[in-house]
Amino acid sequence: MTGLAELIERDGLPQWLLPVREAAETVRPEQLSRFLPPAQGGRASAVLVLFGDGPSGPDLLLIERARALRSHGGQPSFPGGALDPADGDPASVGPVAAALREAEEETGLDPSGVQVFATLPALYIPVSDFVVTPVLGWWRRETPVAPVDPAETGAVFRVPLTELTDPANRARLRHPSGHVGPAFQVAGRLVWGFTAGVIDRVLHYSGLERDWDSSRTLSL
Repeated sequence: MTGLAELIERDGLPQWLLPVREAAETVRPEQLSRFLPPAQGGRASAVLVLFGDGPSGPDLLLIERARALRSHGGQPSFPGGALDPADGDPASVGPVAAALREAEEETGLDPSGVQVFATLPALYIPVSDFVVTPVLGWWRRETPVAPVDPAETGAVFRVPLTELTDPANRARLRHPSGHVGPAFQVAGRLVWGFTAGVIDRVLHYSGLERDWDSSRTLSL
């Protein structure tokens, strides 16, 4: 039976991605979020944090949820979703299988071209009761991507890391609930919520983050 260690291929990455791998292998859950999975319950899910070498250099693949969706319509996010029984054990191979499957279903990418090099600790989204495992991948053999089902996915886009690390594109976002978290104004979109939180922590702990004005606050 295939185990998680057999799905992780940590070698053969480009040099610029090595600090991200090191951060993923050493970071602790409490360094990523104050929302950690409950001892029991929560719906297992996964997202694909896919790095590539785009036309403007190293980048990250994101999607925009269809605006007609009742939940988080129009919000940028990582490809991903809940685990299916066929994905396997949520404590082992399930999150990797789910992240790749969902990314294919949402963007049309070929999972065989993705090298999964690490997973982050599972995190919790209280409002939806999702226990989410971020799966980190290197897009070593790229394939065309576009929304597969426009009713689910409004857009598929790539954001250069130089844009994500540009201090001018960084801010804190105040949600109507009162919660304040990281945000990125990139690609003509506002990236916030869980997705922005993961990007923020990955950039920070991998040493890619540049000094920015954390007092700059936007309202949703």
